[in-house]
Amino acid sequence: MDLNSAQRIADAEAARTGLGTGPNRRLRLTLIIAMPLFLPVLGLMILVPDGLMNDVLYAYQAVIIGCLLHYLWVFMKYPRHEDRPPYLTRDLAMGGGFFLPSLFFGFWPGMLAALAWALFVGITYAVEVARGRT
Repeated sequence: MDLNSAQRIADAEAARTGLGTGPNRRLRLTLIIAMPLFLPVLGLMILVPDGLMNDVLYAYQAVIIGCLLHYLWVFMKYPRHEDRPPYLTRDLAMGGGFFLPSLFFGFWPGMLAALAWALFVGITYAVEVARGRT
C-alpha cells in the first residue's frame, strides 16, 4: 500500500466518523449549529418585547437561507460525485434537514428550499449512477 492509498483510507475513515475534514466538516458544523439553534431562538422570541419578536424570527430565517446557500456553494465546488471527498454526497443530502426548523417557524421558503435541495442532490446522484460515472 502506498502513501496516497493510506492517506485516502484515513481520510475516508475520518469523514465517516466524527466531524470529518474539509468540506465534510464545514457542512456537518453548519447542520449541527443551525438546526438546534431554533430552541434558543424560540426562547429569545419569548423574552424580547413584542416589537422585536419578528426581527429575531427574520434573523433566524436569514441563518437558514445562509446555511442552504453554503450547501449550494459546496455543491458547486464539487459538482460531480467522483470528484467529491468520501461521504460528501451524504452530507450534501443532509441539507434537507433544514426542513424541520423551517416547519417549526412556518417559514415556507425554507421548507420548500430544503426539500428541493434534498431532491436535487438525490437526482443528480441517480443521474450519475445511471450514466455509470460512480
